[in-house]
Amino acid sequence: MPALWIAHVTVTDEEAYGKYAKLAGPAIAKHGGKFIARAARYVQLEGKERPRNVVAKFETVEAAVACYHSPEYQEALSHAKGASERELLVVETEE
Repeated sequence: MPALWIAHVTVTDEEAYGKYAKLAGPAIAKHGGKFIARAARYVQLEGKERPRNVVAKFETVEAAVACYHSPEYQEALSHAKGASERELLVVETEE
């Protein structure tokens, strides 16, 4: 079943996070992920507000998790650590 990779992010260092974004997109695409929302308009209804919200769709939960643990994504992530506050989850969808 398909899965969504959902990230909620507050960027604290634009320059370093830019390096993350430059590397993360290709890493996600390499693992079959397709962005369906990226830093678009949103309405915060509950919980902690994070101004950057990203959703990517993968073929399976396993594919999304494999992407996260891949060397390519981990290299990208090394630039986001210390440059952002973030939550990331993968959730299986019905379609």
